[in-house]
Amino acid sequence: MTLKERIGAELKEAMRAKDQVRLDTLRSALSAFSYRKIEAGREPEDADQVEIVRKLVKQRTDSIEQFGKGGRQDLVDKETREREILKALLPPQKSDDEIRAVVRAALATLAPDQRNQGAAMKLVMPQLRGEADGNAIRQVVMEELKALA
Repeated sequence: MTLKERIGAELKEAMRAKDQVRLDTLRSALSAFSYRKIEAGREPEDADQVEIVRKLVKQRTDSIEQFGKGGRQDLVDKETREREILKALLPPQKSDDEIRAVVRAALATLAPDQRNQGAAMKLVMPQLRGEADGNAIRQVVMEELKALA
């Protein structure tokens, strides 16, 4: 079952449950898939669908931060619920220890004078794309580079 099909099934459940926030969130995901289809001229593949949902999660996270600064707790709560609904659609993320193992292996392949954040990220990101948050990867890379210094 593709992510789009899963969202469609959950959309039906949300309609039956009369869960408006869930319904709106799932509709926004399907809408984003439609926009990508129009942009690319083809149906988004599974990896594209996951990336679209990740982007929606990031948008919600940014909104939560902005609404929090503006003192709008009602909107913070709504965006937080939407983010959790979208996160539940994503495949499980790698733990920090799993990320650390990939980072250490990548750093071992680099010459000592080439060990910097940019070079490490270039090696690690393709291996972990879709399996870990970019900020979590960056944090682990920085920690491992400090440990080597």
